[in-house]
Amino acid sequence: MDNVAANGQQEVCFIVGLGNPGVAYEETRHNIGFKVAKAFVKKHGLKFRPASHFLGDLAEGPLENKKVIVMLPMTFMNSSGDAVRLCADYFRIQPHQMLVICDDVALPFGKLRMREKGSSGGHNGLKSIEAHLNSQSYPRLRIGVGGSDHIELADYVLGKFTAEERVKIPEIVEKAIDALETWISKGITKAMLLANAKELN
Repeated sequence: MDNVAANGQQEVCFIVGLGNPGVAYEETRHNIGFKVAKAFVKKHGLKFRPASHFLGDLAEGPLENKKVIVMLPMTFMNSSGDAVRLCADYFRIQPHQMLVICDDVALPFGKLRMREKGSSGGHNGLKSIEAHLNSQSYPRLRIGVGGSDHIELADYVLGKFTAEERVKIPEIVEKAIDALETWISKGITKAMLLANAKELN
């Protein structure tokens, strides 16, 4: 991404962390997107503020000569697209300027996978965003949370990480933030090379 958009305005990078609002969901697998977005905002000295007119919490600030906007939809996962569309319309954000962070049960725990576009893969948050944007052409960073053959999918993603997994969460979050920073500073191609090559030891 160039620092200045075609219309002469400062380039905008829109990061969306997916999850469910409320203390009860904070440490669940489905909320890893929230966790990464919050850690990114904290690292860069930004603060979330309630933005009820966007159905979410927003943090804004300059980074790499660009305007970075980070959103936590407060709509619950299955309606994430409502909040994303409101924010995208207001700030005139195009799909390629957006990066969505979410959990993925099809990936091993701790594995990162960034893509420039693609299907929802059955993820309800991505389904909602796709429906509201009428597009699959937006970048996304999936974070593997593993899966279970013995627990229903809804119960699994709404369950909390195990004690063993929680020890590794900071490392996963740090790697995800590295990928976000690379996307902002160097673009999607280099960010994909970084994120998709990383393995959790």
